Amino acid sequence: MNFLLRGYSLLPALPEYCFFYGHRFFCESINSLLFRGNYYKLTRSTHWKAPLSGDSVLSEKKTIEEIRISIDELDDRILDLLNQRASMVIAIGGLKKGEHREFYVPSREREIFERLMGKNPGPFPNEALKSVFREIISASLALEEPMKVAFFGPKATFTHIAAMQQFGLSAELIPQKSIPAVFEEVEKGKAQYGVVPVENSTEGMVSHTLDMFMESDLKIISEVLLEVHHYLLSRTGRLEDIKKVYSHPQPIAQCREWLADNLPNVPVVDVASTAVAAQIVSEDYAAAAIASELASSLYGLKVVRERIEDQVNNFTRFLVIGRKFAEKSVDDKTSLMFSVKDEPGILHRMLEPFAKRGINLTKIESRPLKKKAWEYIFFLDLNGHVSDPDVADAIHDLRDCCQFVKVLGSYPKTSREKTEP
Repeated sequence: MNFLLRGYSLLPALPEYCFFYGHRFFCESINSLLFRGNYYKLTRSTHWKAPLSGDSVLSEKKTIEEIRISIDELDDRILDLLNQRASMVIAIGGLKKGEHREFYVPSREREIFERLMGKNPGPFPNEALKSVFREIISASLALEEPMKVAFFGPKATFTHIAAMQQFGLSAELIPQKSIPAVFEEVEKGKAQYGVVPVENSTEGMVSHTLDMFMESDLKIISEVLLEVHHYLLSRTGRLEDIKKVYSHPQPIAQCREWLADNLPNVPVVDVASTAVAAQIVSEDYAAAAIASELASSLYGLKVVRERIEDQVNNFTRFLVIGRKFAEKSVDDKTSLMFSVKDEPGILHRMLEPFAKRGINLTKIESRPLKKKAWEYIFFLDLNGHVSDPDVADAIHDLRDCCQFVKVLGSYPKTSREKTEP
């Protein structure tokens, strides 16, 4: 007969004198146990334990050494399953190459995270679970194809942190000196993807990124929403030693009130990035940098004050750019850019195609058109995928009142933007 216990299949057919007692499975003959694809030998008069919950282990009043042995056994099983998963990923990678499909699919990753966190009974926390599987997926993608990702650097900037959050540590993350350089790396095929900042909840849009989409044919394939915390870092770690503060203009603006209250007479100097600020301060005992916590460990600095941003909910949105559109997911958003004709009632006309179809517009941003004075280009985010019939029809109608329309990408929403069922 065959047994099926909590998803574990016992093969081949076991004799009648195999039996359960409590949490233990006993077998009086030699058989093979198929543990989700791996064979484990059961010898005469040995027993195999069914998976136990933490409460079950503790209720048996085991010693620390005995519990550690159980943990080691679980780790061995996890290792076996990880390698099984890796083998399947390699097989999928071969199929993708044969079908000329993208090997990085953000919607699939989102699906994995949400499914696992939805099924997680605890006590292992969901955020930690997501981090673990972030690295499992990162290492798996590296088995399919080595991944190179350009980001607006240098290292220890918030864009670097966003890239690590999105792609994990197994991807090759390549810092670039400017946002245009990130676009260029991806356009030339030197990197498969790029990560650039586009918007901060306190200071608004990053104009350099928006301007690049006017010239580039790259697509937005995903986005990263990063909660940003700013740290005041120095060599000594003492507030009274600080005679000058360095940082990028965005963090300086986000910490303006804190600086006025705590360092009112200290000059603040703009530099190219928070990482550059940390580099400067690493050689100056009388200076401080506003940077990430990661920068403190990378450049050997001490934390003077933590979380000095003025707004509690301080988020920065980053875009992941690639050469092809992302696959449709269950809950997408689409980004457009367009320039309207200079006619009476044009703003009403450009919104009407979306309003009459009930399509929610989540953001509208305008930028001056550099080639012509007093004309503007609009950036728009909406709920839905470009392949949805209503969205496709609305974009088609929008073209009638625009000089040009460009779809920048359709991609999965971040978890904070998910549409409520």
